[in-house]
Amino acid sequence: MGDLRNGCLILLLILMGFGVDVKGENLVFNVKHKYGGRNGNGSILNDLKAHDNRRHNRMLTVIDFKLGGNGLPTDAALYYTKISIGTPSRDFHVQVDTGSDILWVNCASCEGCPTKSDLGIDLMTYDPKASANGKSVSCDEEFCMLNTPYSDCRTGMPCDFQVSYGDGSSTAGFFVKDDIQFEQVSGDLQTTSMNGSIAFGCSSRQSGELGASNQAVDGILGFGQASSSVISQLAATGKVKKIFAHCLDGKNGGGIFTIGPVVHPKVNTTPLVPDAPHYNVIMKGIEVGGQVLDIPTTMAIIDSGTTLAYLPHKVYSTLIDKLIERHPQLNIHLVEQSFHCFDYTGKIDDGFPVVTFRFADSLPLTVYPHDYLFQIEESRWCIGWQDSKMQTKDGTEITLLGDLALSNKLVVYDIENQAIGWTEYDCSSTIKLKYEENSGSAYTVASHNISSAPMMDSTKFFLIIISILFNLLK
Repeated sequence: MGDLRNGCLILLLILMGFGVDVKGENLVFNVKHKYGGRNGNGSILNDLKAHDNRRHNRMLTVIDFKLGGNGLPTDAALYYTKISIGTPSRDFHVQVDTGSDILWVNCASCEGCPTKSDLGIDLMTYDPKASANGKSVSCDEEFCMLNTPYSDCRTGMPCDFQVSYGDGSSTAGFFVKDDIQFEQVSGDLQTTSMNGSIAFGCSSRQSGELGASNQAVDGILGFGQASSSVISQLAATGKVKKIFAHCLDGKNGGGIFTIGPVVHPKVNTTPLVPDAPHYNVIMKGIEVGGQVLDIPTTMAIIDSGTTLAYLPHKVYSTLIDKLIERHPQLNIHLVEQSFHCFDYTGKIDDGFPVVTFRFADSLPLTVYPHDYLFQIEESRWCIGWQDSKMQTKDGTEITLLGDLALSNKLVVYDIENQAIGWTEYDCSSTIKLKYEENSGSAYTVASHNISSAPMMDSTKFFLIIISILFNLLK
């Protein structure tokens, strides 16, 4: 047993970089520090400090967000994560949204905020007075002047905010600042807690679908490019690089959401449109089953906060015609004035074409039939592509690609280099994040699924309604 212990100790010390001389059963350890043996203690200390400074400057903070939910229109229809806010900290579940720019949570005494959720989570409200470090942001502070400038600001006035979303819902309230705990990646499949002082919205009133219990969460975590977003605030303090990634698991729910440079898998990228308010890219064309559609070059928005995919009217009509041209016998009904639904008993991936979007720098994004068709009954399907009916201020119709197109792909947002890219990937597996500048050092990060509820009652109700309407229209 003594020989075994000595052998293990020798091996451990060798692995740790110590010199070891072995003489019989006695061990003589020749230990030499990297900066040992120099004359002049001041020189040694300076070298040590310089070494540490170089090391710290190379170190990158990489953050792991645990995901829950899924992108199915018949289920959660959103992805969310859990963050801890305040001192003492409380957990809040917030939707992850790359299409908006601020983090906000439901505030105490909120008007119209949800009180229950069918996602299987306990809803929370934030009270800045209950946190030791929570405080209101006034309109004369730099954060407010950069993001919501006031023409009649007076010292001490609160910094108000209002956000409207594409579905007509909205939230309004005031900005606060408090500590938020993030899970900093500290090793392979390991994290430690890291605090960041972040300005975020305290929602005091809501309207529209935000208060609906079937998809209710505690707020929204905006990952846009504006200086008000969490990633921009963290980057401004030097804590992180402005690079993040997500891999939304459309098969099992949950997935991967991280801040930091991804080194595996590799992704090809396309440039972001300069000075655009969202993650806009140039779409060169669309192929359906290998056939190129006759459509003009247009701009598309990549948005994880959107469940479906929205196309300009001409593109949408052409795409729908192509999807069903090989099945002229299909009896298609328009349900709820939005969904084209039909009965089909075959394998959808064999019976319907693959849709491929082409972007600048020859980057493709492939969407399979099992991605864009969703099942409401055993042999009843609906098409997820939607007619956009949305325009920019200059009248340009919008292409908006949400979870329907982004699921089962690792998507990397490189804000620093103004590029975005993706690759098809198993989102229930792992990725590697670089944690040290100018080296190949990387940590492994795994997928998560913090969802705790089966299909919600309201979702079952949704399916029943769709099915009843379908039968009435037959």
